[in-house]
Amino acid sequence: MATDTVERRRAHVRGLTVTALSAVAGLLSGVAASAVASGPEDVLSASVLLVAIAVQIPLLRVTGVVDEFSAKDYLYVAFMTFAFWFVSLTVLYTAGVSL
Repeated sequence: MATDTVERRRAHVRGLTVTALSAVAGLLSGVAASAVASGPEDVLSASVLLVAIAVQIPLLRVTGVVDEFSAKDYLYVAFMTFAFWFVSLTVLYTAGVSL
């Protein structure tokens, strides 16, 4: 019974870590893309997104989360980062904020 509780907690903490890191990386990459790119047509903002996705995997290895990662988990990290990047970049472009 105690082992089941520990495993459920470990899985919950793992999910929170992956989601929080993806969200923060997406938001920061959206702000960085807004600062680096000249506008919505600039493809440099997409390269900022790719770097943000690539940087997360070593960070997850350092935290010990990536040991049991599957292809679905990598796609989840990429999608969550993309979603937060897209929303934050769209809000910044729509509001006319220049960094």
